[in-house]
Amino acid sequence: MSSDTLGASLNYKAKEKGYRDRALKLFPWVCGRCAREFVYSNLMELTVHHVDHDHTNNPNDGSNWELLCIYCHDNEHAKYTDHAQYKTEVIAGDTNQDTATYNPFADLKSMLKK
Repeated sequence: MSSDTLGASLNYKAKEKGYRDRALKLFPWVCGRCAREFVYSNLMELTVHHVDHDHTNNPNDGSNWELLCIYCHDNEHAKYTDHAQYKTEVIAGDTNQDTATYNPFADLKSMLKK
């Protein structure tokens, strides 16, 4: 590895640590997709995802970040590689989930009367 490549790699790691530390202070330690909760002992499995996929866009308010577990983060990026390979439709920020229409408590009042 050349000294330029090594320097760029170290610079990127320093920037990544910086926005990761800020994101972990701003947001609760919960995956934004699967809602898995994290504690200090497994925090290394919680990643910072850039919503617009631009790793240089790191506003101080965290508006371009989303905390995702490693599995959901891989899934998010797989949507884009799948799109490139299979030419499927990809919408930024789309979770590929339909909106829930079933309401299990719709008739709760009458159920409680029984």
